[in-house]
Amino acid sequence: KAAEQMRDCRTAAMGGHVVRCPNGHVEKVCYNACQHRNCPLCSLMARERWLANWKERLLDCPHHHVTLTVPHELVPLWQYNKEAFPAILFRAGIDTLRDLLDDEKYLGAVPGMLAGFHSWTQTLAKHPHVHILVTAGGLDEHGRWQTPKKGCLLPVPVVMKKFRGKMCDYLNKAVAKGELTLPPDTTATDFPEAAPSAATAGTG
Repeated sequence: KAAEQMRDCRTAAMGGHVVRCPNGHVEKVCYNACQHRNCPLCSLMARERWLANWKERLLDCPHHHVTLTVPHELVPLWQYNKEAFPAILFRAGIDTLRDLLDDEKYLGAVPGMLAGFHSWTQTLAKHPHVHILVTAGGLDEHGRWQTPKKGCLLPVPVVMKKFRGKMCDYLNKAVAKGELTLPPDTTATDFPEAAPSAATAGTG
């Protein structure tokens, strides 16, 4: 069905409509689009509009790309908590970067951040992680723009350690409060054993 729709996209097979100038100067037949999400013609404009919308949110300054992920052992927990788990992942990631960049040693200011959750790799392997765009600078308490104190935004080992601690803490608290559904054959007692290796990070 999808192949047929994409084949017939913007052809007479899809039907159409006539576009006319009110004064009769121009008349044109426009064939309908299939609107299938996999159609390269239809998805092109939707993708461009989506990108343009997000670009408007970016501050006009250099950015760093930070990727935060969790170990394979926690994938089942994500599968049973498709809304709660990403929320915790977002919170742990944003809090990690805010805490570190608030330190005068690294930035001493509040940066701009834009985060997105990905649940799969390009090969469709299960891999929950977040991508965060972070401005290469931020506003201090006096509203003045500050730039990173070091050659990079943050040292990767520092981000990894901080993120791992926050992710483990937030997950364990959520489990203790009953806010997460545990996978079969898993108990709250078993969970902390898998959590200590909870995160890796990459920055660019």
